[in-house]
Amino acid sequence: MENPYERQQKNILSRIIVNVERLNQSVVTLNQELANVNKKNKNIEVLGQICENYHNSTQFNLEATGNRKPPF
Repeated sequence: MENPYERQQKNILSRIIVNVERLNQSVVTLNQELANVNKKNKNIEVLGQICENYHNSTQFNLEATGNRKPPF
């Protein structure tokens, strides 16, 4: 005896497979974009560290030379 719901089940399964493939492609695209954002953020992080090191060095030199003045 043939399953009366077999065709319906096959259609549903094929739709699920297509949707999962589309979802996987979307996740791959999202991962690529996140990698790009992380790469750009790394440059900003390095720049922030450079600025912070410059600030710390400047403060140290001002204190060492006695030229540091309180803020207004």
